[in-house]
Parts: sequence; structure tokens; C-alpha cells
Amino acid sequence: MAGPAVSNYTGSTNTFDLVAREIERRYGEDEVEKYDPYTNTLTFAKWASLGYCVKRNQRAIRSITFVEKKDKDGNVTKRYKRTVCLFYYLQVEKKKV
Repeated sequence: MAGPAVSNYTGSTNTFDLVAREIERRYGEDEVEKYDPYTNTLTFAKWASLGYCVKRNQRAIRSITFVEKKDKDGNVTKRYKRTVCLFYYLQVEKKKV
């Protein structure tokens, strides 16, 4: 899949490696070369907004992200880990009308 970035991926190499290892485990080395965190590995909600649905019996690829809580002045007061469930493009299909 090609096109503009549609995910919220921020460029973390740890996240990239974590997801790439899982894609390799599930689909093989060839698919790792096709992995693009900006366009083809998205959350359920993002795939749905693009007109796709997750195929039956597919399991999410779990990743983590860090969320920052800011005060009213914009200063970071707290940073916490959040699990994100992603689906690779092989796990979704165009919605049937």
C-alpha cells in the first residue's frame, strides 16, 4: 500500500522493531520489507474510517505508545504507557456494500 501517512506513528525505532518482529513471525521475512508503519499497519478505528474491516479470526499486533499528560500551560506533568492494537494490511479487507 502506498500513499500519504495516515497513522499516528511518531517514528519510534523500538515500536517499529517490535511490530516488524511480529510481522516476520506471522508472515515471513518478505513481508517485513513491505511493512510501513505510516500506511499499512493501523488501528481498528483507522482501518474502519478508510472503508476496511478486519478479516474474521484475525488477532491484533500489540504495540505500545507513550501518552503525555499536560497541564494548562502545556508542560508535561505525566507520561504513561498505553497498549495499542494494530492490524497489518493482510489482516483487513475492503468493506462490502
